[in-house]
Amino acid sequence: MVPQKLKKGDYIGLVSPSDSVSKDDLEILNKSICLMESSGFKVKLGKYALSNTLGYGATAKEKAEDINQMFKDSSVKAIFCISGGFNSNTTFDYLDYDLIKCNPKIICGFSDSTSILNVIYNKTGLITFHGPTFKALTSWPTEYGYKEVMKRLVEGGLALGQADDEYITINKGIKSGILVGGNLSLVNEMVCGKYQIDFTDKILFIEELFLETPPALVSNYLYHMKQNGVFNKIKGIWVGNYDGSIALEQILLDTLDGGEYNFPIIKSNNFGHIDRKTVIPIGTMAKINTEEKVKIELIENCVID
Repeated sequence: MVPQKLKKGDYIGLVSPSDSVSKDDLEILNKSICLMESSGFKVKLGKYALSNTLGYGATAKEKAEDINQMFKDSSVKAIFCISGGFNSNTTFDYLDYDLIKCNPKIICGFSDSTSILNVIYNKTGLITFHGPTFKALTSWPTEYGYKEVMKRLVEGGLALGQADDEYITINKGIKSGILVGGNLSLVNEMVCGKYQIDFTDKILFIEELFLETPPALVSNYLYHMKQNGVFNKIKGIWVGNYDGSIALEQILLDTLDGGEYNFPIIKSNNFGHIDRKTVIPIGTMAKINTEEKVKIELIENCVID
């Protein structure tokens, strides 16, 4: 399912499926609200968006209620996760997937939002968007993320990133597949179980935050994915940012162990826990071609008029 574009005058709904919004973050949140209002949009906070019922965030049911309500609210045309954190997966059992399927709309975030984005796509077929959280629209030193949101969600543009983005070939090849993925630690949690990602014929994109995930833990995650057959199913891998002492792609190649797998692998500097954060539609067909300068492209629309 393809959601509608965001248009000026539309409401943007804000939810907090992960950590609570701290007092220090309120100033940044207000800056993002002002930015989007000055861009012609209206903003609506979820009932529990600023709650801290448990001392580490709202309850799972409160978070899910906000998400369900934003999908139900016909005036809301896009939903943004305010920030990341650690436990958006707690909402899974309380999300109304039938409601979401009947009310398709944009939902965007990154980091811990990886869980929400992938489970909604898996359960409903709705394209979701791995891009800036609402706070990240103004918390980084450049307007890169904001411009990418406008390009993808308002204009419906298909170009990934900006002209000066850098791409590197790790393993040559040309393959097409549906995009899934996001933050590596969250993808790893969804390898198996009730809410597992279907990796069959997918292009997997991954990034990670070094401050929370040192190289040995990255290796742990990637081997767990290997041991559960993920790399036997996918069509390609797109690696994003990881500012570790050892490159993410090197750990990946160590895991893949030489020529055991035959699919293209590329790396770029335009997604992850960095200001260069393009908007990647989960559930959209893309093509990797390592012979091109821009080594990945979207090959179908991810929003409609």
